[in-house]
Amino acid sequence: MSTSRSQEDTYEAQNDQRLDELHSKIRTLRGVTTDIYDDAESQNLVLDETTGTFSSLSSGLTASAARMTRSLSPGALTAIRIATFVVFFLIGLWLGKHILSWFGWI
Repeated sequence: MSTSRSQEDTYEAQNDQRLDELHSKIRTLRGVTTDIYDDAESQNLVLDETTGTFSSLSSGLTASAARMTRSLSPGALTAIRIATFVVFFLIGLWLGKHILSWFGWI
Protein backbone atom coordinates (compact mmCIF):
# COMPACT_ATOMS: atom_id res chain seq x y z
CA MET A 1 0.00 0.00 0.00
CA SER A 2 2.78 2.43 0.79
CA THR A 3 4.18 2.21 -2.74
CA SER A 4 0.73 2.89 -4.14
CA ARG A 5 0.35 5.91 -1.87
CA SER A 6 3.85 7.09 -2.77
CA GLN A 7 3.04 6.73 -6.45
CA GLU A 8 -0.20 8.71 -6.01
CA ASP A 9 1.74 11.44 -4.22
CA THR A 10 4.24 11.54 -7.09
CA TYR A 11 1.43 11.80 -9.64
CA GLU A 12 -0.26 14.46 -7.56
CA ALA A 13 3.00 16.46 -7.37
CA GLN A 14 3.45 16.13 -11.15
CA ASN A 15 -0.13 17.25 -11.72
CA ASP A 16 0.41 20.26 -9.45
CA GLN A 17 3.61 21.16 -11.30
CA ARG A 18 1.92 20.86 -14.70
CA LEU A 19 -1.03 22.88 -13.41
CA ASP A 20 1.35 25.63 -12.28
CA GLU A 21 3.04 25.56 -15.71
CA LEU A 22 -0.37 25.80 -17.38
CA HIS A 23 -1.33 28.78 -15.20
CA SER A 24 1.95 30.47 -16.12
CA LYS A 25 1.29 29.94 -19.85
CA ILE A 26 -2.27 31.25 -19.47
CA ARG A 27 -0.98 34.40 -17.72
CA THR A 28 1.56 34.91 -20.51
CA LEU A 29 -1.10 34.39 -23.18
CA ARG A 30 -3.45 36.80 -21.40
CA GLY A 31 -0.66 39.40 -21.28
CA VAL A 32 0.08 38.99 -24.99
CA THR A 33 -3.62 39.24 -25.81
CA THR A 34 -3.95 42.41 -23.75
CA ASP A 35 -0.89 43.92 -25.48
CA ILE A 36 -2.33 43.09 -28.91
CA TYR A 37 -5.67 44.67 -27.96
CA ASP A 38 -3.97 47.83 -26.66
CA ASP A 39 -1.87 48.10 -29.81
CA ALA A 40 -4.92 47.65 -32.04
CA GLU A 41 -6.78 50.35 -30.11
CA SER A 42 -3.87 52.81 -30.43
CA GLN A 43 -3.61 52.09 -34.16
CA ASN A 44 -7.35 52.71 -34.54
CA LEU A 45 -6.92 56.09 -32.83
CA VAL A 46 -4.06 56.98 -35.20
CA LEU A 47 -6.18 55.94 -38.20
CA ASP A 48 -9.08 58.08 -36.96
CA GLU A 49 -6.78 61.09 -36.57
CA THR A 50 -5.32 60.47 -40.04
CA THR A 51 -8.80 60.25 -41.53
CA GLY A 52 -9.71 63.57 -39.92
CA THR A 53 -6.52 65.17 -41.22
CA PHE A 54 -7.13 63.96 -44.76
CA SER A 55 -10.75 65.10 -44.60
CA SER A 56 -9.69 68.61 -43.64
CA LEU A 57 -7.01 68.57 -46.35
CA SER A 58 -9.59 67.45 -48.89
CA SER A 59 -12.02 70.22 -47.93
CA GLY A 60 -9.19 72.77 -48.08
CA LEU A 61 -8.16 71.61 -51.54
CA THR A 62 -11.77 71.71 -52.70
CA ALA A 63 -12.12 75.28 -51.48
CA SER A 64 -8.83 76.27 -53.14
CA ALA A 65 -9.90 74.70 -56.42
CA ALA A 66 -13.21 76.58 -56.24
CA ARG A 67 -11.40 79.89 -55.62
CA MET A 68 -9.02 79.20 -58.51
CA THR A 69 -11.96 78.37 -60.80
CA ARG A 70 -13.66 81.64 -59.84
CA SER A 71 -10.47 83.62 -60.42
CA LEU A 72 -9.98 82.13 -63.89
CA SER A 73 -13.59 82.53 -64.92
CA PRO A 74 -14.44 84.95 -67.75
CA GLY A 75 -14.83 88.48 -66.48
CA ALA A 76 -12.07 88.06 -63.91
CA LEU A 77 -8.44 87.65 -64.93
CA THR A 78 -8.23 85.87 -68.24
CA ALA A 79 -5.74 83.13 -68.96
CA ILE A 80 -3.79 85.46 -71.26
CA ARG A 81 -3.36 88.00 -68.45
CA ILE A 82 -2.17 85.31 -66.06
CA ALA A 83 0.30 83.97 -68.64
CA THR A 84 1.57 87.51 -69.19
CA PHE A 85 2.08 88.02 -65.46
CA VAL A 86 3.98 84.72 -65.23
CA VAL A 87 6.22 85.58 -68.19
CA PHE A 88 7.04 89.04 -66.79
CA PHE A 89 7.70 87.53 -63.37
CA LEU A 90 10.18 85.04 -64.86
CA ILE A 91 11.86 87.78 -66.88
CA GLY A 92 12.10 89.85 -63.69
CA LEU A 93 13.75 86.96 -61.86
CA TRP A 94 16.22 86.49 -64.72
CA LEU A 95 17.09 90.19 -64.78
CA GLY A 96 17.40 90.29 -60.99
CA LYS A 97 19.80 87.35 -61.07
CA HIS A 98 21.99 89.04 -63.69
CA ILE A 99 22.00 92.36 -61.87
CA LEU A 100 22.95 90.66 -58.60
CA SER A 101 25.70 88.70 -60.37
CA TRP A 102 27.21 92.02 -61.63
CA PHE A 103 27.70 93.05 -58.02
CA GLY A 104 29.09 89.64 -57.14
CA TRP A 105 26.24 88.71 -54.78
CA ILE A 106 25.42 85.50 -56.61
